[in-house]
Amino acid sequence: MPAQGKHRRSQSTSLRRGLAAVTAGGAVLALPVIGATSAFAAPAPQQAVAPASVSAQVNSAVQAAPAQHSVAAGETLSKIAREYSVSGGWEKLYEGNRKIVGENPDLIHPGIKLTLGTKAEAPSGDEAGKAAKASPSAARGAEADRADRSERINAAPVAKAAPAAEKAVTYTNDLDGWIKESLAVMAEQGIPGTYEGIHRNIMRESSGNPAAINNWDSNAVKGTPSKGLLQVIDPTFQAYHVPGTSTDSYDPVANITAACNYAADRYGSIDNVFGAY
Repeated sequence: MPAQGKHRRSQSTSLRRGLAAVTAGGAVLALPVIGATSAFAAPAPQQAVAPASVSAQVNSAVQAAPAQHSVAAGETLSKIAREYSVSGGWEKLYEGNRKIVGENPDLIHPGIKLTLGTKAEAPSGDEAGKAAKASPSAARGAEADRADRSERINAAPVAKAAPAAEKAVTYTNDLDGWIKESLAVMAEQGIPGTYEGIHRNIMRESSGNPAAINNWDSNAVKGTPSKGLLQVIDPTFQAYHVPGTSTDSYDPVANITAACNYAADRYGSIDNVFGAY
């Protein structure tokens, strides 16, 4: 039988190419896949480039709206700023939400929504009212927290101002001043008497001379002359001397107060004396 013919097949190897879908942010990139029979190495895959629309989506995700926080009872701006690590602390948080918080950063109503990172628009009247009325118990809790903060702030001891010293009363060194000073001492000791009663008896006894002395009456004969403004003898002066005044019977204030003390004991008051006593 005839010899079977041998046929040589072409060495050109057909390449089987397929499509492999590579997704990167929604973009599809077709890459050639070399068949297993290929004698050549597959080229390095190219980096996928996202189209402009994909970049816009990414940027949009990065620039997402800032987070909001709904205030709960007992919370403060400081606590919220620490919880969310707000850059700039509670001051920055307050600055960004001043319209919704109001002028007092210590007073934040439970229920209001704080924007973290950007300025918040002031709430409408209805929204502010709802937040304030959201929960009476929550409001009371917030008030208690503010009171507690105030106590902590004011906890540092503050030295009390020394009470103002009472202004010292000065008296003139004359008959008017002597009578007024004697009346002040008499008031402290509970001794009755008036300016008019004292002045009337002084003018009769000594004419207002604190150094006056009687060396001719019966008392002088006995060796105890009457002395001073109200002509008091030494035994009477010593018996009715008022503590706190001078022990000199010629001293105007001491003489007046001792005489008034004697008159109160014997006549009820110097005001009741109208002659020698």
